[in-house]
Amino acid sequence: MMQWLRRRFIAGFFVTVPLFITVAAFIWIFRIVDGQTSPMYQDLLGRHVPGLGIVTTAIAVLLVGVIATNVIGRRVLQRADGYLLRVPVFRTIYAPVKQLVVAFSPDNEFGFKRVVLVQDGQRYALGFLTKEFTVDRGRGPEALVAVYVPTNHLYLGDIVICERERASFPDISVEEGIRIFLTGGMALPGRVATPQGNDPAQPFRV
Repeated sequence: MMQWLRRRFIAGFFVTVPLFITVAAFIWIFRIVDGQTSPMYQDLLGRHVPGLGIVTTAIAVLLVGVIATNVIGRRVLQRADGYLLRVPVFRTIYAPVKQLVVAFSPDNEFGFKRVVLVQDGQRYALGFLTKEFTVDRGRGPEALVAVYVPTNHLYLGDIVICERERASFPDISVEEGIRIFLTGGMALPGRVATPQGNDPAQPFRV
């Protein structure tokens, strides 16, 4: 009886805790944003309307996205970004955080766009493709890839440079790859499709 209770309690614990943390995080963000904007709306409307802070934040983020995808707006944001990076103390925090966030953006040309599986003998390493380039060591250009392999934290890791032939690209999106690292590999699917040889259009099952 005690073993049955313990197993059921542990199962319920691992289901309840992530759900509780997620809900608590949403409530915390809602209270901060809504608390900052509610007084302004209360003065304008004459009464308190819950949720307007979240709506305002979503609209503001959307407008920034519209501006960022516009040619003129993109130049304005790049110039503003350059000014921010000139502030001595601010840039030490702003620059690394921005690089980390932008790296995982699907719209970033230089971000982590593909998950890579690198083979090293009998071992495999999962990471994110950061660069494809060639090197000439006197035998003609050789195709190499640079792969970012996170370690114990997603934002800390190693840079692995290897031959292009040793790298394959699993049928795993960047978002799924992030989830795999955050869960310590538990989010890996049971079957993964990888490209056959160097052609990512011909998958096979492993």
